[in-house]
Amino acid sequence: MIKKNHKLSVEDQCKALNVHRSVYYYKPHKKDDSELKEKIMGIYKKYPIYGYRRIGACLKREGQNINNKKVLRIMKETGLKAIFPGPVTTRARKGDRIYPNLLKDIKIIRPYQAYQTDITYIRTFYGFMYLVALIDSFSRYILSWRLSNSLSTESCLEALTDALTFFPLPDITHSDQGCQYTSHAWIDLLILHKVKISMSGQGNSNENGKVERLWRTLKYEYLYLMGSKDPSNLKKIIAEFVRWYNHERPHQALDYKTPAEILNLDKDGFFNFTKKRE
Repeated sequence: MIKKNHKLSVEDQCKALNVHRSVYYYKPHKKDDSELKEKIMGIYKKYPIYGYRRIGACLKREGQNINNKKVLRIMKETGLKAIFPGPVTTRARKGDRIYPNLLKDIKIIRPYQAYQTDITYIRTFYGFMYLVALIDSFSRYILSWRLSNSLSTESCLEALTDALTFFPLPDITHSDQGCQYTSHAWIDLLILHKVKISMSGQGNSNENGKVERLWRTLKYEYLYLMGSKDPSNLKKIIAEFVRWYNHERPHQALDYKTPAEILNLDKDGFFNFTKKRE
């Protein structure tokens, strides 16, 4: 209503409209939400499975007068999103070959006795990326890995080929019953190298618990702190994680040694690609 470049002065326009001049010059102060953001991030860090409604309920229980829309807006601004089950990565196809679980009745007592493998999903700004890894069951050392934008058998085969080429052949390779691991290509490659095949029962992820713990470490100890969801630099971050996990992170189950120390590998070995198995 009041125009700065009007022929009447601002004072005269205010008088004509019966408005006090202070109303025209008043500039609303944007409320500082930094304290509220800290509270929301604190609740999320403790309970990452909580969505904006549940976090809003927690804030209201603390006496905060806040609506869920504001909680949702702040969570979007800070990149917080409740963790919930992603796409299914374990699904066998009808007619695929299924093998028994050979790890149930044996004790892992030495390196390279058994390899374990699994696929996990990583949420990015542009959808899901899929990570496959093979680890040595005794030392937890990550032998090989591949990152892909699809649940392809090819990336699993590439990771398996790396492990079989650059490390001693295991007695057993253990996986779930996902179609990648029940495929003819995967099974034929293991048979070619005379490696026994072991599989978890359908839906029993605990039977592959060492790899499941690896995924928890990756997602909640590393990626969460890095805060990166850009697929363009995810491969570099995963490589840095693998080096840290293998050579720097002490494992409680290993008497606080690193996997590389258990295998007596050189710190610069990474995938040990410098020397092929003879």
